[in-house]
Amino acid sequence: MSVLVLLVALVSVYCLLGWLLVKFGLRGLQCSRAFSRVAVFEGEEGEMIEIVRNDRPMIVPWLRVESHISPHLQLGRTKATQADQDNLRVSGSRYYCSLFTLMPYQQIRRRHRVKFLHRGEYDLGNASLSVGDLLGFFEATREQQMHVPVMVFPRLLDEKELPQPLSLLLGEALSKRPLLTDPFLVRGIRDYVPGDPVRDIHWPATVRMGTAQVRVFDHTARMKLMVILNVQRKDAQWGDHLMEYEEGEIEHGISVAATMCIRALRGGLAAGFAANMPFGEENESVILMPDGGPAREEELLTAFARLTVRRTLAFPLFLDTLTDVTDMDVLVLSCYDSPSVQEGIEKLRRQGNQVTLHILEPSAPAGKEGAA
Repeated sequence: MSVLVLLVALVSVYCLLGWLLVKFGLRGLQCSRAFSRVAVFEGEEGEMIEIVRNDRPMIVPWLRVESHISPHLQLGRTKATQADQDNLRVSGSRYYCSLFTLMPYQQIRRRHRVKFLHRGEYDLGNASLSVGDLLGFFEATREQQMHVPVMVFPRLLDEKELPQPLSLLLGEALSKRPLLTDPFLVRGIRDYVPGDPVRDIHWPATVRMGTAQVRVFDHTARMKLMVILNVQRKDAQWGDHLMEYEEGEIEHGISVAATMCIRALRGGLAAGFAANMPFGEENESVILMPDGGPAREEELLTAFARLTVRRTLAFPLFLDTLTDVTDMDVLVLSCYDSPSVQEGIEKLRRQGNQVTLHILEPSAPAGKEGAA
């Protein structure tokens, strides 16, 4: 009889503890996640940091944190995080589950290695928190809203990966920059020397100084490079979307465009980008006119990360919209050439631009120069 009473008492206590766990266990739990870096380049690694805290004077036998994860964010094992990874399960590269056991008022911090496989704008989003008893009789779940963003920039190509014609094009643009002067930017005056143009003589200063003086002009603000990317793979393309296996060429084109823009900026040029592609779910084509400055590099890299491989306009029609692109070095990146593309390029030339067409190869991570 005493054994039966003891069993009933134990079961009653266990049920009471289970009820308390279901009723109050989730209320005292705090969970947060963050990436160690908010901006990375494609192919780099970082860490996802999970912090859970139990603010209640009760033991939580197990806490399960579940969330969806992009297949482009690859969670992996390293020696430094081996113990943490033993409590992590990833299913199909789209769903992960992390398990914890928490004592009263305990906080646990875990670090998971993450490899960023593809450019884009990612957010881990909400998580599902579940608690329960050891035997699985009691369980409670709640959703917790989270904002865990990370921006993955496209991979920048090194000197060997960048096609030689593009390296030469950028070199020519950089070499021209200091040779151009702006006739409207007068930096000062100096004494006349033989060979100075008569039109540069500053006559009021000459009269005042008693000797011939000429204007000294400043260099033009900066040369401008405009990179234009065509999302179409062929002239007669049906539909605005590409198949997943077809996107490789365009992704390579995005890396080429990003590399050219960043190198131009670091060389002192103004850089811009345009494409018949939108940001995210928008429908407008991306047009970023050339500009410079300290913040321009991050602005362009963010734009490249946010691009969606989807056509907004047929490429010839898109070229017709670029009426503000004047007096620039223009690089057109396309998977094909056609009479309609050449017509758009000629229109850009008539607007005072120096235009180069570069054909992206279909499979290799390089391209070949197209006659423009």
